[in-house]
Amino acid sequence: MSADALEALTGAGIAATQSDSFGPAAIDVPPESWVAAHEVLRDAVGFTYFDFLSASDELTDGFRVVSHLADFWGGSHVDHVLVRTLVPRDNAVLPSLTDLYAGANWHERETHEMFGIGFDGHPNLTTLLLPDEFEGHPLRKEFVLASRVAKPWPGAKEPGESEHAPAGAPSRRRTLPPGVPDPESWGPRPPGSPDPDPLAPAQAASAPARPRRAGGERRTRRQSE
Repeated sequence: MSADALEALTGAGIAATQSDSFGPAAIDVPPESWVAAHEVLRDAVGFTYFDFLSASDELTDGFRVVSHLADFWGGSHVDHVLVRTLVPRDNAVLPSLTDLYAGANWHERETHEMFGIGFDGHPNLTTLLLPDEFEGHPLRKEFVLASRVAKPWPGAKEPGESEHAPAGAPSRRRTLPPGVPDPESWGPRPPGSPDPDPLAPAQAASAPARPRRAGGERRTRRQSE
């Protein structure tokens, strides 16, 4: 079915590509073809069931918006497809799918609330889950989880930091838990200080802590000794 979906999209003049996915087939489309792609998949391929819509924060690449569609046929048989697109961080806006799928209403409101992504043409893009006075978008990676700063991280402690550790036990450099920025990049700052890069903590957390050893490197070193 994914091949039929891709063929139908490209046949309609949409620059669609299929990507590897751990679950259903994933098809990437340009933002300007977002609504047209869903219309083709609904009317020409048979994906009439709208399951969900959400997003992921890809940092400087923008936000990846994804919808999940399904086609029920042959009794209990179900075909699935993920439709994805990437919107820029400084202009995170897509046209709404609510005219095609009524079920997109709630999901677009939640995505707008959590990521700050706009959906043009949505009939009621208002607060859904958060209090009216809430500021910010909690699922953006630059959003600071203040509670992680205010109280100790509840995860496992580093060696030597447990209250049961013997005196003088060795300790590694403590790493910040997810959602906690470096003190230099968050909190009160002296007047006139330059504004920190809001994405810097998230980008640092997304980088690997140490380079992976190339395959066979350790064995080669032992043989050379």
